[in-house]
Amino acid sequence: MAAQFGRLRKGAVNTTVAAVVVAALAASQAPGVTTDDAGRKVTTGTQPSPDTPAEDSATGNSPYYTDLPPLNSPNPSPTTGTPANQGAGEAGIPATVLDAYKKAATALQDAKPGCNLPWELLAAIGKVESGQARGGRVDANGNTLSKILGPQLNGNGFASISDTDGGAYDGDSAYDRAVGPMQFIPSTWEWAGRDGNGDGKKDPNNVYDAALAAGHYLCRFGWDLSTKADLDSAILSYNNSQDYLNLVLRWLEFYRKGTHEIPDGTGTLPSDRSDDTAGASPTPTSPGTPTTPASPSTPRPGGGNDGSTSPRPTPPPSTTPPATPSPTPTPTPTDTVHHLEDAGTAKLSAMAGDTFTEKITARAETEAGKAVAKVRIRFTIIGDTDAAFSTGEKYATVLTDTAGKALAPALKAGEDTGEFVVRATVVGRIIAGLDYTATVTERAADTLARTADTALTCIPGGEFADQVEVKATYKGAVADKVAATATLIKSADDATENDKGPYFKDADGKTVRTLSGLTTDADGLLKLPKLYADDTTGTFLLRINTAGGATLTVELKVAPAETSPGATPSDSASPSA
Repeated sequence: MAAQFGRLRKGAVNTTVAAVVVAALAASQAPGVTTDDAGRKVTTGTQPSPDTPAEDSATGNSPYYTDLPPLNSPNPSPTTGTPANQGAGEAGIPATVLDAYKKAATALQDAKPGCNLPWELLAAIGKVESGQARGGRVDANGNTLSKILGPQLNGNGFASISDTDGGAYDGDSAYDRAVGPMQFIPSTWEWAGRDGNGDGKKDPNNVYDAALAAGHYLCRFGWDLSTKADLDSAILSYNNSQDYLNLVLRWLEFYRKGTHEIPDGTGTLPSDRSDDTAGASPTPTSPGTPTTPASPSTPRPGGGNDGSTSPRPTPPPSTTPPATPSPTPTPTPTDTVHHLEDAGTAKLSAMAGDTFTEKITARAETEAGKAVAKVRIRFTIIGDTDAAFSTGEKYATVLTDTAGKALAPALKAGEDTGEFVVRATVVGRIIAGLDYTATVTERAADTLARTADTALTCIPGGEFADQVEVKATYKGAVADKVAATATLIKSADDATENDKGPYFKDADGKTVRTLSGLTTDADGLLKLPKLYADDTTGTFLLRINTAGGATLTVELKVAPAETSPGATPSDSASPSA
């Protein structure tokens, strides 16, 4: 998180009390989060591993506000001037920010109903990350009035995440910073960003976009947030800290007890941060820009901890020798990656609706070609396609193994045919991505067979008693949703449309001898409309073709009705009769 407005220091007593409460919360043993072999985060009963890469969280494990919710109920007595009103003030959420949370939760109910995302969870994270967009300092469209930026993630007290966006989001071309009211780091926003207000842009500084992105981020991996384990996993994936988890859960419980709308810009500003002294700026700061020291005669707001408003006396010059510069941090595995190589991925092709049998494998290597383990590789589906990974998402992040390989989840084709690209990139590094081309072909059948063996006969000018029904299969399995065409042809050697004999009727009752746009059902079955005969007698052919090359030719016979043997025409009636 990080950001934001000048820190309003509380007294030493309040700070101590807050520290004690946070410590008590940390002792509650809420589960941590780890990553399984498929790259999915799972909860455990232990503290999260310190080796979890910061760039694999929404915020890069940036600092956050540690202010605790009031002990009083958010629905206090109407009596004024009592401590209970503190709860009422904290329970107020700026109107536009509150609207963004509720709209995001509603959108997730439609997109991922099994997630059960409460809007109060977005409010809890928004409170901890940015103080509800700095007390609701947003315009009517949800854009923050100034950028909310965390500190440089330069390894100096924080994680080290080199610039991944060229400063596009955070204005910093050296290191990444958390951005916006929900404090996304640029590399996460690049794939998690959403357009929540329908303006055609995905802007982390817009509370509608950020809230919707946070909702989708919390609902990935099929998590059900109505369960404790999945709720904990989702929150820890946002910022991998036990204290963070406990704090968000406290605010979630507080907001669930009751909230109300307040005007934008009037929200309560938090004052204590997890980094305590780290510098965060509400506007972009160029790397290396020197800061101007405050004048020694300038009074400090609020004075000292004794309540005095007098300026602090200037301390005497220090006689302590300057500290020895810190040694250069040891490069992380991510820092050593020079390029990505394909690790034996076969040609990617699947029929619409099927799962690709081949999986994508990428290998992280140093400049010398040595494998790099424990590196996050992100696979992203690019292009106009409805294909997705088996997780249901358009992206997946996987940790490389000891051989430097990352195996992407299985791809599942949608109904859109054609080519699309899956791009592999290294999380936390700006190096060329590795593209894989995947092809989706139309659904196909290789075999057609009638479901009945009764002869199909009709008298001239009549209609056939039975309708033609066939079943399509592909490699022995049901071939559903396969396109088909039925044509009454001239002969086995001449597949052109016949101009006489049996025919179908269209909606207007007109003669039709070719039916296109047919599709097999979920069981691979195709039942043709009723057939009729004109006055021509003989044997005729109906040919059915499907995508994939399956063909079936059916015989149709038109003949006069047979008379019984020995039957004679009836004698004419007698005139006398």
